[in-house]
Amino acid sequence: MQAIQVEDQILVWGEAPDPECGPGQVKIQVAATAVNRADLVQAAGGYPPPPGASPILGLECAGEVTETGEGVQRVKPGDQVCALLAGGGYAEQVVVPAGQVLPLPSGLSLADAAAVPEVFATAYLNLYMEAAIAPGERAVLHAGASGVGTAAIQLLKQSHNPSFVTAGSADKIARCVALGAQGGHSRHSGPFLQAAREWAGEPGADVILDPVGAGYLQDNLTLLAVGGRLVLIGLMGGMQAELNLAALMMKRLRIVGSTLRARPIAEKAQVMDALYEKVWPALASGAIKVVVEETFPLPQAQQAHELVAGNNTVGKVVLTL
Repeated sequence: MQAIQVEDQILVWGEAPDPECGPGQVKIQVAATAVNRADLVQAAGGYPPPPGASPILGLECAGEVTETGEGVQRVKPGDQVCALLAGGGYAEQVVVPAGQVLPLPSGLSLADAAAVPEVFATAYLNLYMEAAIAPGERAVLHAGASGVGTAAIQLLKQSHNPSFVTAGSADKIARCVALGAQGGHSRHSGPFLQAAREWAGEPGADVILDPVGAGYLQDNLTLLAVGGRLVLIGLMGGMQAELNLAALMMKRLRIVGSTLRARPIAEKAQVMDALYEKVWPALASGAIKVVVEETFPLPQAQQAHELVAGNNTVGKVVLTL
């Protein structure tokens, strides 16, 4: 098969071995995949795939099932599906555990469906399973215009949770508000804390979803209400920071570190099942929309990565075959 290979941190379309479909697995002929920040980090030499996962980039895909392994009853050859991957999406074929595969939401194209699994799974897992956000609680979403951010805004709107976002420009904030956020702050206008506190009011925010890390840690803890939860899903702003343990104790705060890629297959299947029950109907009805900034042919993945690295996109960048 053909796939994207990384050669001196440059993405090149070339030959790769066909993946083999084993027990409990599904082979998919890939029609589309999507770019995630993790792909950029892996291409630069960081964030290696978990043991046993494909070294090829790509954490999600959509396409047609061509083969199923022993014991698979969830899908059958010929089904159009999308899937959450530990790697391998930037290729003509991929093999994935059956529990990470779902039928396409009704009415979605393969290209749009390819932009769903990674970001909606990440947003759902961390807001509803890790943070256990309750109806009416207030959430702050850093990098609100990202793929995860645009998914999270819409999920929170559906569950009646007000949200406030930070992002890189006033235009991005406006687009987040159009999706359902109640307010926002551009990081180029200075620290977010004052604006977020004015929005959250005296109690503070109940949940913060943060891919930034160290650079935002102290302001995040200041912003949280008593019993608040900070869920760390990235480290774009650094890995180490000082922590005021007294504030953590007095406000009974919880800090949750969370990744999706390296979780056991059973946990990923649980998240995907929750998406199928809670999110797929809203995608089918149009209540939740897939936000795609631009689409490239998969052999042009290098240009797609450069676009994402420029930090001017809202939502996802899709790669099609």
